[in-house]
Amino acid sequence: MDPLGGAPRLLLLFSGKRKSGKDFVTEALQSRLRVDVCAVLRLSSPLKKQYAQEHGLDFQRLLDASAYKEAYRKDMIRWGEERRQADPGCFCRSIVKGVSQPVWLVSDTRRVSDIQWFRETYGATVYTVRVVASEQSRQQRGWVFTPGVDDVESECDLDNFGVFDWVIENHGDEQHLEEQLENLIEFIHSRL
Repeated sequence: MDPLGGAPRLLLLFSGKRKSGKDFVTEALQSRLRVDVCAVLRLSSPLKKQYAQEHGLDFQRLLDASAYKEAYRKDMIRWGEERRQADPGCFCRSIVKGVSQPVWLVSDTRRVSDIQWFRETYGATVYTVRVVASEQSRQQRGWVFTPGVDDVESECDLDNFGVFDWVIENHGDEQHLEEQLENLIEFIHSRL
């Protein structure tokens, strides 16, 4: 049992570049597994909430894919890095409080320190999933390279991570994506 109140049977840490489809994939998995079995956790939520409170901003608008969020993204990244340097697990601890489902999907793992924290806290239940998409696919979803965003730790720390337990290709081929999701769902069911 973990010190935060509950431990998952399976914890999947999803990572990938901006507009690769991390949220899309985790939400698709959750819809197939049911909310009573599977929780989607977002490391960016407590970060955005605290940032909004400290800066007098609209938290809900920081959560969506809007120009509002993009206007604050660079400063949020800087601010979040300062918090993580002081306490690498600060946002990780925040998202797991009170979660009771047996399967946890962390939709936005961005740093080696995030993976290390989850592995140290939850051990063998933790698996890494990298969502990849071609630059062209990402551009079709609205991605534009932004200096100070796409070339910093929050976007690049896992580029040379090593071997991920799962790689999901999300280049726009719906049938191929569906096959990959089915394989991952079979794996999840085998752990329950």
